[in-house]
Amino acid sequence: MSDRNIDFVLRTVEKRGIRFIRLWFTDVLGELKSFSISSEDLEEAFEEGIGFDGSSVEGFVPQEESDMLAFPDPTTFQILPWRPAEKGVARIFCDIKTPSREPFEGDPRSCLERVFRMAEGKGYVMNVGPKMEYFYFGDNINPVPLDRAGYFDLTSSDAATDLRRETTLMLEKMSIPVEYSYHSNAPSQNAIELRFTEAKSCADNIMTARLVIRQKAFENGMFASFMPKPLTDVSGSGMFLYQSLFDREGTNLFWAPKTQHPAHLSELAQHYVAGILKYAPETMLVTNPTVNSYKRLVDNGEVPIYTTWGRKNRSALVRIPTHKPGKHQSTRIELRNPDPTANPYLTLALSLAAGVRGIEEGLVLPPEVEQDPNMLSAAEREKLGMMRLPRTLGESIEAFEASDFAREVLGDHICDYLIAEKRREWDEYCSVVTDWECRKYYVGM
Repeated sequence: MSDRNIDFVLRTVEKRGIRFIRLWFTDVLGELKSFSISSEDLEEAFEEGIGFDGSSVEGFVPQEESDMLAFPDPTTFQILPWRPAEKGVARIFCDIKTPSREPFEGDPRSCLERVFRMAEGKGYVMNVGPKMEYFYFGDNINPVPLDRAGYFDLTSSDAATDLRRETTLMLEKMSIPVEYSYHSNAPSQNAIELRFTEAKSCADNIMTARLVIRQKAFENGMFASFMPKPLTDVSGSGMFLYQSLFDREGTNLFWAPKTQHPAHLSELAQHYVAGILKYAPETMLVTNPTVNSYKRLVDNGEVPIYTTWGRKNRSALVRIPTHKPGKHQSTRIELRNPDPTANPYLTLALSLAAGVRGIEEGLVLPPEVEQDPNMLSAAEREKLGMMRLPRTLGESIEAFEASDFAREVLGDHICDYLIAEKRREWDEYCSVVTDWECRKYYVGM
């Protein structure tokens, strides 16, 4: 940790009259957690950490092992612009450690840091630009659309135009640049794309953006939902992750001339994508972690249900966006299956590890798929190396539990908790009688 960064934070706190510091971290499921300390305690927090009860956090530790330490990361210091300027409030993301100051194995941020450093040691620096979709509703009880607009519509029926602008301005005040925002496909559905940054900063930005989006919605008398599929007859919300690897000199390692590959993918990029395709089915408990996640992943030509890649095919698991001529640094891949309920730290850790594993194993990228995989026979899909992604949370649990790869990347603590918690969630869902079942069977059976 740089003393220069710490000194800058301490001087800023004193100069700006910041009274409270919110220490942020996430639990295993990706829920944002926070507690506040006085500005007078910040210097001690940097040096010694701040103790808290880890047994009160889902997925951390049992009561008999409750002592945890939160160490603020000074590079993440930001003043919260929605709090009063007088006696203001700032936030800092924390790394969670044990009393012996070892990284806590249940801390998602530390998990991503470990994987990122592993890749960096091999000469790869992961950059990610996330695009998140979400819905605005009138309250947190009934998901009733507030407009009937569609993709990129700018009409009087788009209730969220000003709200998106306010959200963008607030994010930029927190040093999170927004590439663009727009009305998405479904009624009341919106999207925001953040600028590329290194993996851990990207995950921090996703967590911050979720809070800011909800904060601005609340201030405007609305509710922002990241539920993947809140409405039956319209498309759901994804969290699309645009990824690329750079070397230490800042050169994009994914680009190659078209003479080498039609999608401008270098040999390294091809191996990277092949790794993601191989391990995606067994890691969807992280990228698509809820029962509702799989209501979005249906055969509609817009979302992936097989392990395919393509350039124009929106049903591909990995899409290769076309970059502008001469913009080699913009070469990237788009991972399309995650949704906004995913823990971004664990999602990026698994994605990076899968890509690097593909490079190390020299995995061969299968042929590009330009058509709907469902138009092919099972034999044709098998010949092309396509695997069917899990259809339900239950299938994802089984695939994840059998995955040596996921356990190697995330560790026993995180894997065991996710399996137990998600199996409980799946069992609970399977025991609930739904409105659909009543309509289907109540009279007719």
